[in-house]
Amino acid sequence: MYYLLGGEHLLLGKLHKQRLTTLLFITAIGLIYMSIYFLMKGMNSLSVGMNISMLSSCTFSASVLIDKVSLAFSSTVTLISACVFMFSRHYMQTDAHYWRFTWILLLFVLSMNFLIYAGSLLMMLVGWDGLGITSFLLIIYYQSASSWHAGFLTLLINRIGDILIMASMYFFVLMGFSYVFNYSNEDLLAFAYLLGVASLTKSAQYPFSVWLPAAMAAPTPVSALVHSSTLVTAGIYIMIRFMMTMNIPSSVISLFLFCGSITSLVGGVCAFYENDIKKIVAYSTLSQLGIMVFSLGLNAPSLALLHLFTHAMFKAMLFLVAGAMLLASFGVQDIRLLGSITKSYPLLMVFFNMSTLCLLGLPFLSAYYSKHAIITLMWADQINLISLIIMLIAVTMTSAYMLRALKVINWTAKTHIIKYNFAVRLFYLPYTVLFMGSMTLGWLFELLDNTYVMSVMLPTSRELIMLLGLMGGVLFSMMVTKRHSSFMVMNMFYMRPLWSNVMFNKVSILTHKVELGWVEPNYLTTIMFKYAMMLQHPQWWPSRTMSFWQYTACLVTLMYWLY
Repeated sequence: MYYLLGGEHLLLGKLHKQRLTTLLFITAIGLIYMSIYFLMKGMNSLSVGMNISMLSSCTFSASVLIDKVSLAFSSTVTLISACVFMFSRHYMQTDAHYWRFTWILLLFVLSMNFLIYAGSLLMMLVGWDGLGITSFLLIIYYQSASSWHAGFLTLLINRIGDILIMASMYFFVLMGFSYVFNYSNEDLLAFAYLLGVASLTKSAQYPFSVWLPAAMAAPTPVSALVHSSTLVTAGIYIMIRFMMTMNIPSSVISLFLFCGSITSLVGGVCAFYENDIKKIVAYSTLSQLGIMVFSLGLNAPSLALLHLFTHAMFKAMLFLVAGAMLLASFGVQDIRLLGSITKSYPLLMVFFNMSTLCLLGLPFLSAYYSKHAIITLMWADQINLISLIIMLIAVTMTSAYMLRALKVINWTAKTHIIKYNFAVRLFYLPYTVLFMGSMTLGWLFELLDNTYVMSVMLPTSRELIMLLGLMGGVLFSMMVTKRHSSFMVMNMFYMRPLWSNVMFNKVSILTHKVELGWVEPNYLTTIMFKYAMMLQHPQWWPSRTMSFWQYTACLVTLMYWLY
């Protein structure tokens, strides 16, 4: 594996470290052109499929679905990936296993694109499982106890969603085909619940939120890619595609409303009490994911998709700025020790301030076109009062924790004397690309495709309430200077110890009681162990092995009987 991924004297070791970045940039430009072409020509979709096998009356097929949604999302993911690859060239340049990291990260991007273009269950499972495996490898890249704990926690929680996706195959077998986005059936309540809960696990919604801040154990380029446009958005993207083609039951819609509002509030409160710059950005991601799921609960998948696009741009830029702060401070992540660090780097201050203002949803920035529309639709729709109040508090907390981070990093006393020299000529290029996307992406989607636009007229009193909530969050962040840490908040309202105990402390009990108990009784294990040890003796095996052609003949015979 070392010689495949990182050998210094092989071909991969001699590749220029920006070749993959250039390839991703060219691919992103081509996808953007195709997306605009689909919009201008009014083309609906293009599906390419191939039947793999048939079980009774059910046909399993591998299908690729190309339309304006998949092309737009894929171009966004590829462009952000190119920026992250360029940043990782400088961030990971001293790493001994740079190429191993790069190729795993590239497999992660390819798995996400498999999921984006999936038109059948098999393709979706390839992308879904690929994201889980590669994200685990990236999270445990730094081989420490905390990285291993975070990696296994992420893997095991996401396995719950994988099990639910596999359970949904039962309904595909009943329908007789495995295409996932081209039918409408109002009677499959259990099917909608399986997909809904599976998407909640992948998108780190309450009560599955604990793995998202734990994934900060990964390198900063991985965090920028995972928490902006790939892993955390996979479940939301799947539900958006399903909601565009099938009628989701009202009970599942209510579940999205509840989970989205609670997740947004938990992320905002935890971010306000956090001092780690990477975890603050991670909790802000959690809050924005809650808004997207809340938009699905309002039955507005187009608005959720627009907020997914805009959030991916400015959140990737925010993570890259955090990575540059780590480089400049030689690894310091506590914002209390990063006072006025951006004053020594004016361009970083511009990028950090712009990403913060986009996160707040200021007018005419990219997130304004989606976030303001979601909050406005919340007032106009008939939803329960509890979800409405929780979401209003969560939006207020967004301005509170981001203005607090802005105040500490930009306006407090300077704590760093040594200045890091960003002398690389192309260091600020990914920041510039993401900056332009954060400024104009919402306006471009409104200009090119009016399906993402939703106009709702509200009374003046409700508009004033939203404005007062925003200003209240700003004043709250400015006035509160001393904060007492809370064990409950620092552990995400006891979700972290709960999931850790369930996933790790009970594994040995389940192993002895289930795997070695009634599933596989111990006496059978003892007999099979003795039989396996007996088969290891050389006298039980022939002295001459079969040739290549004999193996080939056996394989062809086996394939003939199977198919």
